[in-house]
Amino acid sequence: MTAPTRPQYEIRAQHTDTTVTVYQAYSPLIGVPAVRDGRFPEAWKRDRMTWIKPSFLWMMYRCGWALKEGQETVLAVEITREGFDWALEHAELSHYVRGVHPDRAAWQRDLRRAPARVQWDPERDLRLDRLPHRSLQLGLTGEASRRYADEWTVSIRDVTPLARQVHQLVRAGRLDDAAALLPHESPYPPGGVPLPARAAA
Repeated sequence: MTAPTRPQYEIRAQHTDTTVTVYQAYSPLIGVPAVRDGRFPEAWKRDRMTWIKPSFLWMMYRCGWALKEGQETVLAVEITREGFDWALEHAELSHYVRGVHPDRAAWQRDLRRAPARVQWDPERDLRLDRLPHRSLQLGLTGEASRRYADEWTVSIRDVTPLARQVHQLVRAGRLDDAAALLPHESPYPPGGVPLPARAAA
């Protein structure tokens, strides 16, 4: 029996009734105190764009299994669903799409005003090869970035050991064992995706 085809654009995340887990990778200078204190330290710049990723494997692709310089500490950041939904509702696509936006100038104007931006990148498998469906990256800036760090964050966990364990299994060719360790990510929310209409195209 053929497995059902995933929608090309679909948020998949580990989530509960009240929270969503997203991933980021930092140097130990940021990651260690964030885990210790359960919040981002002062060294974490709240006025800069920050990108959160609901997909564990896309995070592994981005940080090279926590081996890239400056990305040695992988964080699982549990945030409120209210905050995640707010960011989605106030997001603009990170790139211009003909037929979705009235014109390029209108998109640029809306992008400058938006506190969040949606970007869709090819999802990755355990070997970090491209898959045909897309994975969400959500960029936060200004108000969204500050609220993420200081209001929405519920907990911060260090999942670097998990990243290394999964990577070791993949390198050993034990893909089933590696897959069994992955966080369970399901469509968010079940039955629908609360994306701005512009970003759903």
